[in-house]
Amino acid sequence: MNIIMDVFNFFIDAGPTVMLPVIITIIGLIFGLKITRAFKSGLTLAIGFAGIKLILDFMTTNVGPAAKAMVERTGVKLDALDVGWGSIAAVTWASPIIAILIFAILIVNIVLLILKKTQTLDVDIWNYHHMAIVGVMVYFVTKNVFLGVGASIIMAVITFKMSDWSQPLVEDFFGIPGVSLPTVSALSSLVIAWPLNWLLDKIPFFRKSKFTIKDAQKYLGFFGDSMIMGLVIGLVIGFLAGYDIKAVLQLGVSMSAVLVLIPKMTALFMEGLMPISDAAQKWSQEKFKGRRLFIGLDAAVVVGNPDVITTALIIIPLTIAVALVLPGNRVLPFADLAVVPFRVAMVVALTRGNLLKNIVIGLVVTASLLWCGTATSPILTAIAKQVGINLGSSSMLISSFAATSMIQSYLVFLAFAYKPIIGIPVLLIVFAGAWYYFDKIKHINKETEETVTE
Repeated sequence: MNIIMDVFNFFIDAGPTVMLPVIITIIGLIFGLKITRAFKSGLTLAIGFAGIKLILDFMTTNVGPAAKAMVERTGVKLDALDVGWGSIAAVTWASPIIAILIFAILIVNIVLLILKKTQTLDVDIWNYHHMAIVGVMVYFVTKNVFLGVGASIIMAVITFKMSDWSQPLVEDFFGIPGVSLPTVSALSSLVIAWPLNWLLDKIPFFRKSKFTIKDAQKYLGFFGDSMIMGLVIGLVIGFLAGYDIKAVLQLGVSMSAVLVLIPKMTALFMEGLMPISDAAQKWSQEKFKGRRLFIGLDAAVVVGNPDVITTALIIIPLTIAVALVLPGNRVLPFADLAVVPFRVAMVVALTRGNLLKNIVIGLVVTASLLWCGTATSPILTAIAKQVGINLGSSSMLISSFAATSMIQSYLVFLAFAYKPIIGIPVLLIVFAGAWYYFDKIKHINKETEETVTE
């Protein structure tokens, strides 16, 4: 046991760039990959982490002092920089308990499939980090491994069930049969969207709205490009910080570079995990023959929808405006503005493309992201420093529109991290009620409607 612990501590002390190849190689071998391919996947993942770490250092070095100066000059206290979901994913995968959490999530999915409590077979292992980060943050706060693992397990169960419940939206609206989207960054918006959409349906103005996508698209286009978006945001921050024209231009180009480079480094993460996902899918199809399963894929398969893109391009500038006026908000939206389509994709499907409802629900989701991101930014910043990410000498905190900024993740985090004796039972009761409603009441109503139609 001492030898095992010494080896384990060695890899933890060596840091994520050494630990990641080992973890991914082991997972790949379990799913039947050759050791050379499994190791290459792990090494690719580590390179992606190193790249994101360099970009994050570059970003905080440049925008940190500028944001601080902007706060001092304008009085707007936005001192929690949105560093993007890719950076948060890198922090998650660098956690010392990540291997335990990933295996726990995978086992939960398999057990639920065996018990026929879910139809979603989540082969999108890359996005396990959305469920794992909740456990990482709970563990950081409580120092209790069992609470950390428990939080990720509950996140997994909620995510797989929400994937089942929202699968008809994916099939009917996006036209992708047999696929569900267990991507927490897309699913989490439904926690707000389901009840709010029901409420808006009671208001004729929203229910009968005819405002079309084409009406909105003519006002967008050039400024929807992430490169231009980064340039404009950098120029604005530099101007508000009181920089001279040369420094303003330098900051604009730097921020444009960040929004271009982060997705490229993140792509290395996805490239590294793709062989693992493919092997997991093949393995699961062999083990669960004869069942109608939904293959759980990344929500990226739907964000190219014109309704989704148009809604996102409207929400992006409004997000910045909301951040400036929202009481209690400290998050400065930046890197994750490029992935707003993920946050609104399922909202668009739920409303059947009703643009006015998309905007209203999207803004409420945005407000929740900013508030929850503000509340958890000190913890996220401390974890990032713990795994070796240099955030520079500025006093900036970090946040994003991922991690526990998402309402679903935030509620689970609260339940497990603070007063779990009360929080966990309350969370489970609420979730059990949702489970009963979607699996029983809504299912019965759907069968009744089909009978009447016939």
